[in-house]
Amino acid sequence: MRRIVYLLLIAGPAAADGPSDAWTSTYRPPDPPVFLIADASVLDGGGGRRIGVDILLRDGVISEVGYDLSPAGPVTTIDASGRWVTPGLIDVHSHNGTYTLPLTDQALADISEISNPNVADTWVEHAVNAQDLAFRRALEGGVTTIQIMPGSAPLFGGRTVVVKPVRAATVRDMKFPGARQGLKMACGENPKSEFGGRGLAPTSRQGEVALMRDAWIKARAYRQAQREESAPARDLKLETLAGVLSGDIPVHVHCYRADDISVMLSIAREFGFSIAAIHHATDAYKIPELLREAGTCAAVWPDWGGFKMELHDAIPENAAFLEAAGACVALHSDSPLVGQRLNVEASKAMAAGNRAGIDIPPELAITWVTSNPAAILGLGDRIGRIAPGYNADVVIWSGDPFSIYSKADAVFIDGVLRFDRAACDSNRLADSELSPNDPRGCR
Repeated sequence: MRRIVYLLLIAGPAAADGPSDAWTSTYRPPDPPVFLIADASVLDGGGGRRIGVDILLRDGVISEVGYDLSPAGPVTTIDASGRWVTPGLIDVHSHNGTYTLPLTDQALADISEISNPNVADTWVEHAVNAQDLAFRRALEGGVTTIQIMPGSAPLFGGRTVVVKPVRAATVRDMKFPGARQGLKMACGENPKSEFGGRGLAPTSRQGEVALMRDAWIKARAYRQAQREESAPARDLKLETLAGVLSGDIPVHVHCYRADDISVMLSIAREFGFSIAAIHHATDAYKIPELLREAGTCAAVWPDWGGFKMELHDAIPENAAFLEAAGACVALHSDSPLVGQRLNVEASKAMAAGNRAGIDIPPELAITWVTSNPAAILGLGDRIGRIAPGYNADVVIWSGDPFSIYSKADAVFIDGVLRFDRAACDSNRLADSELSPNDPRGCR
């Protein structure tokens, strides 16, 4: 059987005293059997809807998609008649593993390093608890890829990591091979409130921008010095920012207000880098043309708003208005609870658009949690669609994936059946979740 060859993620230049593969992914899926998902109703993540389709999963990838497939050799057939199949859902903004519930003490969280407004030298993967129950819950909700982010207190929050929600002892065993780290940045209320409240800089929005521009000027000089024979002493903060300037590290920005988003896009234009996505972006519907021209996506909620000043103009039609204006849009969680129900989040955003008179059919809405976030992560050629050659990340739903009554019946990651609702999996629940009445964890 042909094995999938995975690229290793080289996460930054090699240290003089350590191997370059010290932080590479060690994720290796078992050899999966051949699965034929038969007679399914499919939303393919590419804007298509097909009924009565067969999907062949072989060697960890989607091998064929068509009608009345008859694959050679041993195959496990799953009758999906009356059920819907979608690509695995993708959460581009999660804090799983660093904001572990139940959070009985805020000091136990490892979301943000707040010793400095610039902590670009930090990597969130160094804080991820792989045993966080939220990963399993996300998997049971049909999520197959997650980007874990640092928090939004610092201006430069550090590097992100992309993982698969599989059972593992360490984050390296979950890391998506070949997925790039990103840089998390933040603007607006969070940084100035965090640091200004402690008598530190920045204390205002203009102070935030001044600190950012100064950091990028230094990063530009550092990058130039790296190209010369007398390379500078290694600086982990500038190394991250130089990676952005060279195009190796995509930028993700926490930002709400239209004016703040515009400022961040201007900073990117001044220093010659692109922003992969503006996260939360509750005012994005006011400036879709700026996002469209910059090639920047908006990763939004369908209905969060009003919990601080920056969200006063948040509206449930945000995603639909952006879509109608030709901007790239995705749904995200930012919460271990919401991260279990991304399909419902997309459903709410779709319904808000339809009520506003914007036709958002299911085959379009599913792209908000599949192919669009895949593109944001730079993985659009590997995940997010049901098409030959794509990773076999597939969800079989009990019914309409946009119904609150539907559940993920089966979830495949790289062709491996990682969750089967019909099976009584004795390892489904953690020990802390077991009850005397259900000691096996079956429910």
